[in-house]
Amino acid sequence: MEFIKGSMATAVTALNKFKNFSDWFDKLLFEARIVDDRFPVKGFSVYMENGMFILRTLRQLLEGELARTGHKEMMFPLVTTDELFAKEAEHIKGFMKEVFVIERAGDRELDKKLVIRPTSETIMYPMFKLWIRSHADLPLKVHQSNNVYRYETKATRPLFRVREIPWNEAHTVHATASEAEQQVREAIEIYTNVLNKVCIGYLLLKRPDFDKFAGARYSIAFDAWNPDGRVNQVGTVHNLGKNFSRVFEIEFETRDGRRDNPHQLCYGFGYSRVIAAIIAQHGDDRGCVFPSTVAPLQVVIVPIYFKGQEEAILNYAKQVFDSIKDGVRKKLDDRQDVTPGEKFYYWEMMGVPVRLEIGPKEVAESGVTVFRRDTLERNVVPLKDVGEYVEQLLEKIDANLATKSRRMMEEMIGDAKTLNEAKTLIANRRIARVEWCGKLECAEVIKENVGGEIRGSRYDIVEIPKNGCIACQQPAKEVVYVARAY
Repeated sequence: MEFIKGSMATAVTALNKFKNFSDWFDKLLFEARIVDDRFPVKGFSVYMENGMFILRTLRQLLEGELARTGHKEMMFPLVTTDELFAKEAEHIKGFMKEVFVIERAGDRELDKKLVIRPTSETIMYPMFKLWIRSHADLPLKVHQSNNVYRYETKATRPLFRVREIPWNEAHTVHATASEAEQQVREAIEIYTNVLNKVCIGYLLLKRPDFDKFAGARYSIAFDAWNPDGRVNQVGTVHNLGKNFSRVFEIEFETRDGRRDNPHQLCYGFGYSRVIAAIIAQHGDDRGCVFPSTVAPLQVVIVPIYFKGQEEAILNYAKQVFDSIKDGVRKKLDDRQDVTPGEKFYYWEMMGVPVRLEIGPKEVAESGVTVFRRDTLERNVVPLKDVGEYVEQLLEKIDANLATKSRRMMEEMIGDAKTLNEAKTLIANRRIARVEWCGKLECAEVIKENVGGEIRGSRYDIVEIPKNGCIACQQPAKEVVYVARAY
């Protein structure tokens, strides 16, 4: 099966992703046919065939997890009224500067302004009010994959910071606080399962109160590492408590006959951010390195033609192609007007996990030279074993990418006891682990003096502070992570 089209790419290898991340990333997005950012409206991108394939595959992985855990897929409108959007004051305060507003239809001014969704709480919850009557209607668990729109005022960057964001958002409603807490854990498990399948390294952090989702009781975020030292928020889980259900008058009859407002959650998974993390974390100076789970092409067979032996080599290459089981995304690159070296370069840049090389020696010895993209290693395998070998190798490549990415995540973190130590870590494109008293004024001191912001404390493990706050030296209440962010 062929998923990739296009001519030979220009050199990417002159760029180093750790030294020149922005140039490396932007160039690779276009040359590997992920995204074309030249659309004439700033902040809006075109997903080319490989980017679209990865996005669709991520969507299938995530929606499979959501279906497994009882979430119902729905599709809600793109717009809400200005009045409904303004209902939850804290929510509108968090988004008002970013929303797109429709005021006219043709030459007619609208009676009511329409807000294009930056997220869908104010679109979904008026419907929840109609649907929910008693405890028998709970829990309600719905999700949708869609695009949300935010007028990003900072500098835009393809996949990381855009104005049209492809994502999945889930919204759940529960009778009790304990059931809502249980749902937080399930949501985290869902996102963890998907991110593990694409081998991403990240920190699971509880956001400080000043940085939580507008209107939430608390927020949990998945912050993936990036080669430039920034963190990339790929997913979030928000416990909304009863804040929105009170505002939108969502009520149910409890088991003992009382009327009450339910507890709610919302959580979002950014498809574009995850694609960015896959490329940024796994790629190298040769180009993309894709895990097999999302690779548009998993195996490419490259015949190495010698004069007078073209037919024999091509026929053998077709045997090799047939030996790879159906279901594996594979391609026989049988072009004879392109050198093997050019093909090697191209498919390495495209991130194909496994390359099978076929020349006169392989034909004579009934073998196949197997090249793995992640380690750049070659092995010779008998033709009779190559199908099973490739299947196992794809699993090994994924495991290796996951290990490398998580190790890199840990290596980027450094402990700092002073503002200067934290500043040095941030300047060296790392993440600072510091102790903090919990006061907003100290968070501002840290941000002003260090060059990074408090991202939160670990949600998945307990870290107990042993010293004083890095800003005021008073007793610290928590260990937090400081980094620059997209």
